[in-house]
This record gives sequence, structure tokens and C-alpha cells, in this order.
Amino acid sequence: MKIGIAGFSSSGKSTVFHWLTGDAPDPSRSQAGQIGNPLVPDPRLDFLSTLFSPKKTTHARMELLDTPGLHPTERRDNPRRLAMMRDAGGLMIVLNGFAGGNWTDELRRFREEMLFADLEIVMNRLDKLKDQAKKTKAAKLRELDEIESALLQRVAGCLEKGESAAAAHLKPDEEKTIRSFQLLTLKPELIFVNIAEDRIGKPLPEDLLKLAPTAMQAPAKLEMELAELSDADREMFMQELNLKDLSKGETLRNIFHAMNQIVFFTVGEDECRAWPIPKGSTAQQGAGHIHTDLERGFVRAEVVSYPDFQKHRSMKEAKLHGVYRLESKTYIVQDGDIMHILAST
Repeated sequence: MKIGIAGFSSSGKSTVFHWLTGDAPDPSRSQAGQIGNPLVPDPRLDFLSTLFSPKKTTHARMELLDTPGLHPTERRDNPRRLAMMRDAGGLMIVLNGFAGGNWTDELRRFREEMLFADLEIVMNRLDKLKDQAKKTKAAKLRELDEIESALLQRVAGCLEKGESAAAAHLKPDEEKTIRSFQLLTLKPELIFVNIAEDRIGKPLPEDLLKLAPTAMQAPAKLEMELAELSDADREMFMQELNLKDLSKGETLRNIFHAMNQIVFFTVGEDECRAWPIPKGSTAQQGAGHIHTDLERGFVRAEVVSYPDFQKHRSMKEAKLHGVYRLESKTYIVQDGDIMHILAST
């Protein structure tokens, strides 16, 4: 899943990209978007690797896209920049925690840019459907156009009221109908405040949390500098700054889960691996992420939850204590499940 790091041009989002991926911003990619692929740290996988001592340990990875920043005043180039954000499956919206501005207003203004951009796309499509209705004679095509038109009118009604397209509460089949428009306000998002060191330990404003309850903050630039120090120097500076832990790993995990992603694990002496899948995936769909043959020939899945496995420390003990299960193809995979897929050849 591609996740766009987005924000106004002064937000420090490229610094956040550098912090999360380890890749320094490339000036030649500033207008086209730069891609990074950080792994998602997972203490559960680390525990499993300690237990199995595999030849290989493979963490889940994310694809982060550093999109060009929007201009809050010079807006002529914003449509192109917003179009680049549409290519992402979810958004990490970065707010400027350095300038002493109002973060709640900054978030509102950024969301307004997305609302207006989505409304323009929806209204253009509705106009096109009206023109098609005058020319289309086939009853089936007219029926499909009418279904799409009614759906887009619902979405447009939300956008015109200043609400996101998600407020239309689309059913899965309805969302599929308009998926090609890549509406920004339908995408999952995480709000991140890129703070200076004088904000460490201070809570986020209540009005911001009302708009974005899962918003988080961290001093990205400072943490990059601390990561380059020796262990002893880093510990000393962190104590002086009242910084208990570096938050890069937590931030990556929060992004991952905010995008409605989970992992299941496969374990063994050859490899312990975290497999990222969309939340709500079935066991058969999860098997397809390992190999299409496993999805096609799926028979059943042997499943143990991570907490149960952590407690009993082996499949044998899990079976003895009744926490080992056989699940069908319709089983909804839970985050942290340890699975072994059985399939016919």
C-alpha cells in the first residue's frame, strides 16, 4: 500500500520522510514525489525470531511517497500536487509544529483543499453523465449511469456541506463503483504534528484532537540527530530533553494501523515473516499474499493468536492447551495471528 506524506509546503514533511525512511530528500524528485520503503518494526516478530532462530526474519514494509507540498496562498499549482496524492492509498498529513501557528486551522485548511478538489472531480463526472444520458439508448447502460449518478450526488451533498466523502457511508459495492476517482477524502489518514524540542512532553491541543482523535506528534529532526550519536551520548541528551524513547518505530506502526493494515505471521526454522494484509481479510485472501497457489488450493488454516503463542511458546503446547484452531477460508484474520496454510496442489 502506497502512503502519501502530505501537507503544506512549510510543514516539514520532507524531514519526516527522511526520518521515517532514512532516505535524504532528493531535489530532483521534489516535484515528482520521492518513494521510500521503511520496514515496520514489530516486537512480536522479534520475539518469534528469538524463539525459532530462523535463517531469515522478514518484517512488513510500507511504501511512503513524499508528495510536493501545497501552497496555502499561491494555489495555481495545487491541482497537480493534489493529483499526485490521489495515487496513494492513504495519507499521513503533516502539520508544522515549529512556527507557532494554529494547527487546528492548518488541518482545516488542508482538508478544505482536499474537499474542493474532490468536489470538482465529482461535479465534472456528474456533468458528463448528464451529457451521456441524452445520447445513450441502451437501457442497461442508462441504468448503470443512473446508479452512478445517484451515488455521486450523495457524495457531492456531503462535500458541499464541508464533510468528507466518507460521510456518505458508502457500502463496499458503492465504494467500488467510484474507486477510480481516487477521492482524497475517502482515504484513511493519520495526522502528524512535526514538533520542535520545546514541545516535547506537552499534550496536543484539545481542539485538534476533536478533529483528529488519533493525531500524534514527534520531533522528527531532533530524533534524526539523536540517532546519529553514540548510545551513551544519546541517553544523556534524551534525559536532558525529558525524552523517554525515540518514536520512529511507534510512528511507523501507527501509520500502518491507521491505513487499516494488519499482519499475520508465518514461523519456522527457515523464516519468520510478517505478512501485511488489509484489515478484514479472510484466511484465503491472506494465503494469496503468500502465493496465489495457496489461495487457489486453500483447504484450511492452522491458527494460533500471538498472545496465546507467546504464553505457550510452541504449537505443541498450544494444541495441548486448546488454543490451536483449524479455520476455514472465510475466517477473518486477526492482527498477530500465527498461521500455517494447508492447500491442495
